Amino acid sequence: MIYVCDRLQIDFPIIQGGMGNISNAQLTAAVSEAGGLGTIGCGTLAPDEVEKMIMETKRLTNRKFAINIAINVSPYVNELIDLVLKHKIPIVSLSAGNPAPYVPVLKENGVLVIALVASVQHARKAEAAGADILVAEGFEAAGINSNLELTTFTLIPQIVKNVTVPVIAAGGIGDGKGLAAALMLGASGVQIGTRLIATKEAPFHDRYKQNLVDASDTETILIGRSLGRLRRILRTPYAMKLKDLEESGMSLEKYSDMTSEQKHIKGAVEGDMENGFINSGQIAGLIENIPSVKELFASMMEEAENQMDRTMQEFKSMLSDKQN
Repeated sequence: MIYVCDRLQIDFPIIQGGMGNISNAQLTAAVSEAGGLGTIGCGTLAPDEVEKMIMETKRLTNRKFAINIAINVSPYVNELIDLVLKHKIPIVSLSAGNPAPYVPVLKENGVLVIALVASVQHARKAEAAGADILVAEGFEAAGINSNLELTTFTLIPQIVKNVTVPVIAAGGIGDGKGLAAALMLGASGVQIGTRLIATKEAPFHDRYKQNLVDASDTETILIGRSLGRLRRILRTPYAMKLKDLEESGMSLEKYSDMTSEQKHIKGAVEGDMENGFINSGQIAGLIENIPSVKELFASMMEEAENQMDRTMQEFKSMLSDKQN
């Protein structure tokens, strides 16, 4: 944990997940200013749009932030790599594809590489390719998900056991207890996404934020399994329409159109829940308020510390009683 904070030059072991086309400078800067690692998600955005976000984020914070490039999603991967080098972005996370072809040029230019993985095999390959840090994401996470459907609780210890680089836990984490659990599983920190949607600085529609606050533990649904395009979203009128269409035999082309970035923007930014969807991880059931990012991180760190102290005290007391 200390190593990761030192390498990334952050105060807390908390990383912002890439948010695709709804990524923005305001939230990225707020995360970095609060002591975590803010991340600009490139999604399918054109390089000039990403460059504008980079410039705006630099205007809002002097602290380090990362760029997330979804390899098999973006049609502009090479151009985005060029942008990273042009603007001397110190950290890049690579997801949704094989990072190996892009790691050498990044590392040659002093860029720290984070690779998103969803299995032990992926983790080994990413480490062999030269990734400095791995983010291991369970399928509790929001949005596009691994078809392997491995849970965070089982995934983290297996990957930690099989690699030597630090591992960041992602998927189903959004409070201090989740942070403490990830650390106990061997992770060096956490990556969060859904929880950051429901913060004051996040420039998303109030309906999106309120839906997360109101969500129960069973409020997310998985779509796209029959088409090999798994995605976790929040239950809304549009989400149920998608689910019904898939069950009746929707084509991959139709599914791709109905789950496009534009449809996500319609739900997340415009608040149109009848004609657009909103991503959400299973952590939604734990979200009860809309704090600032700084308040969120402070509460997570305090809760994690208290939980670990209390658990260790109870554990030691139990061992003592058994020995006596």
